[in-house]
Amino acid sequence: MKIVLASNNQGKLAELQAMLAPLGVQLVRQSELAIPEAEEPFRTFVENALTKARHAARLSGLPALADDAGLCVDVFGGLPGVDTAFYATQFGYAKGDSNNVKALLEQMANIDNRRAALVSTLVAVRSADDPEPLIAAGRVVGEIAREPMGSNGFGFDPVMFIPEFGQTFAQLPVEVKNANSHRGKAARQMMALMRERWWI
Repeated sequence: MKIVLASNNQGKLAELQAMLAPLGVQLVRQSELAIPEAEEPFRTFVENALTKARHAARLSGLPALADDAGLCVDVFGGLPGVDTAFYATQFGYAKGDSNNVKALLEQMANIDNRRAALVSTLVAVRSADDPEPLIAAGRVVGEIAREPMGSNGFGFDPVMFIPEFGQTFAQLPVEVKNANSHRGKAARQMMALMRERWWI
């Protein structure tokens, strides 16, 4: 089965393709089908993911899968949350992973409470008007490290320190990270839902 991924993020495509491999589905990035990115006007991950999935399904005629994920920092009241990808732009930096990390470390320089969660919400629809979207969520709690460590992963992985491993996500081997990450947890739930509801 071919499913359009409502994202142009190469890191997400690689992770989700690997995680969903047992289903035998083929993920196609929406940009490969000339589908523009959807607006994300909402303040929750689930609303934005659903909007992105419906948009990609409507323009492709294919089932669609969307991921809305972000970093929720306790001391910031759960922010940056849905604005994670644009975090650095609030502080005068260009959009990008390395600038996001730089801005976060600057904002947290004198903060001792470094607890944070990475959250991933996956939504899949069979069609744009699917009345029963599949929704899966994964969450991993850790601490923001004082400096980036490791070269695997993307986003905030270099500063997301996971106490149970004693390392950041970017220091873990890819297969270990995928098995324990927020996206990995959401993907396992999504696989179970697709098998149950879509008969994949």
